[in-house]
Amino acid sequence: MPELFTVLPPHEALQKLLTHLTPRVPIETIETARALNRVLAEAPAARSPLPAFPRSTMDGYAVRAADTFGATEALPAYLTVIGESPMGGAPTQSIDRGEALIIHTGGMLPQGADAVVMIERTQKTTTTEIEVMRAVAPGENVLQVGEDVKPGDPLFAIGHLLRPQDLGGLMALGLTQVTVAQRPRVGILATGDEVIDPHAEPRPGQVRDVNTYSIGSIVERAGGRAQPGGIIRDNFETLYQAARNLLDQADALVLSAGSSVSVRDMTSDVIEKLGQPGVLVHGVSIKPGKPTILAGCDGKPVFGLPGNPVSAMVVGDLFITPTLWQLQGCARPPLRQTIRARLTHNLASVPGRVDYIQVKLIERAGELWAEPVFGKSNLIYTLVKADGMLIIPIDANGIAAGEVADVRLF
Repeated sequence: MPELFTVLPPHEALQKLLTHLTPRVPIETIETARALNRVLAEAPAARSPLPAFPRSTMDGYAVRAADTFGATEALPAYLTVIGESPMGGAPTQSIDRGEALIIHTGGMLPQGADAVVMIERTQKTTTTEIEVMRAVAPGENVLQVGEDVKPGDPLFAIGHLLRPQDLGGLMALGLTQVTVAQRPRVGILATGDEVIDPHAEPRPGQVRDVNTYSIGSIVERAGGRAQPGGIIRDNFETLYQAARNLLDQADALVLSAGSSVSVRDMTSDVIEKLGQPGVLVHGVSIKPGKPTILAGCDGKPVFGLPGNPVSAMVVGDLFITPTLWQLQGCARPPLRQTIRARLTHNLASVPGRVDYIQVKLIERAGELWAEPVFGKSNLIYTLVKADGMLIIPIDANGIAAGEVADVRLF
């Protein structure tokens, strides 16, 4: 049967979808400890300085730097040790001329001290006297008040994706709550008379549902919440009602299977009925995943994915992931790690189409090679055995064995 859709390059297809979306995910305030990979909806500012007191960066002695000027191993400076700065408390003694206080890394400097001499640069002469064998400058080995962050400093902008170090930085300032975008809810419907629940034993002609779980995992990785809607049989009204109900509850919808051009294709008709403007793209110049549907239904994104699990994974990574980050207002989504590897086999392609080839990475003589995992396009274990996808650019007619290419890691 002839194909009745016109394909678009992947980047054009994505932009066409994103321009028709209305990000409207609500916000919520949550504990900072649970905010990893969440997107800030309000910009926090420092309420106090960090450090809040002058701190030593070394084990050694708190001193007046001027008392060490000119000190060398041949002509050391002699200082009287008057006590020790306690960890977790403020020193009760102050430093005067010719005096020093034992201090540990992270300890608070006493009044009068402006530097720390490393213990390795000193030598005890008595229980209360040390030789300083190298001079220190004012501020040396000391973190000053507010050197890291000053009160009122903006910490992160709206749209920032919180990383592990960011949570640590917020906690250091006592910011135990943050306001973030709620995780977008993504409804997922599997379709097809042959598709059954993974818990069931398939009869001849039946297959277990794969895409609900692989796509659901892509959704979760991109900050969303997967909301499976079950398996829908090949009936227009049943599919429409299920899609309508799920989209009303969710921020986005994924329909798996039914996007190929055939007499049984209902997906595009169902999507057109869900809201305006409806189907925006039906066909993308990629392999696998060409018959993908991208739609906007009253400001919400709707995806029609091929039933082929490999195609669904490629499409999910290319379109669902960036869409979910945009819905959350993420200013800088996490970068997918891409490496360069040398190809082990010739791979043919067609100019005008981006090819994604699953590959396994192997090391030979200290160099990284990409070995294609060959198999029919609907075999899920070609993905399971792969480390990533080798990308053949849209203007290439293939890549020869021995050439270096980009591999997008899973």
